[in-house]
Amino acid sequence: MNSKQNADEVITRLKLIANVRSDKELAGYFGMGSTTITSKRQRGSVPFEECVQLALEHDISLDWLILGKGDAPEGISAPASDSTLRTLVPSGRPDGPGYTSVPMYDIEAAAGPGRLFDAENIESTVYLETEQLTHEGLDPAQVVGAKVRGDSMGETLRDGDKVLIDRSQRKPDGVFLLRIGEELRIKRLQRVAGGALMLISDNPHYEREMIRPEDMSDVEIIGRCQIRIGRIA
Repeated sequence: MNSKQNADEVITRLKLIANVRSDKELAGYFGMGSTTITSKRQRGSVPFEECVQLALEHDISLDWLILGKGDAPEGISAPASDSTLRTLVPSGRPDGPGYTSVPMYDIEAAAGPGRLFDAENIESTVYLETEQLTHEGLDPAQVVGAKVRGDSMGETLRDGDKVLIDRSQRKPDGVFLLRIGEELRIKRLQRVAGGALMLISDNPHYEREMIRPEDMSDVEIIGRCQIRIGRIA
């Protein structure tokens, strides 16, 4: 995990505890300048002092706040924020080395008993600079793309958005592509006390869902939704 990704995840957990949606709101919670948290995120700087403050105020484990280890506290509210999903713009169909071709899979076509990563489920291909991917801490061999279906993720990921999925990242917390039975879904995931898995939609009109430990055999976490794919300029 690179420093930017680590800072992203820590800041996201701080938002969950502080019950705020944006970097600006989190900065206000701590009495900082409005851009301080965003600056820390961009530099890959983990806000350690703020983690300690919240840990003391809410009796939260620092292992969870800083390292993401252990179960998330019960009763926290996930913010509907897209700040953890940056945007990369593809490069058309370039000639020559230095680019990675990323297959875009059709989630709807792969639902049911079929397999997501079968060739017939490839809807299109986008080309991204390999250096861009590695700079984001991504292994090009582990990256695939998918088109978002539905509005359950609110402003984080809209219907029709395309997102890069890192198949090497399968440990919650964050936004993930997962299979539940024969259905493919994109949800914000959290581990909660007792080993259960909480599925959260960033659209507040959708209820949370909890998957109990005894039902986990029907669940496959496919990969973390890392980066939104922007339109070609």
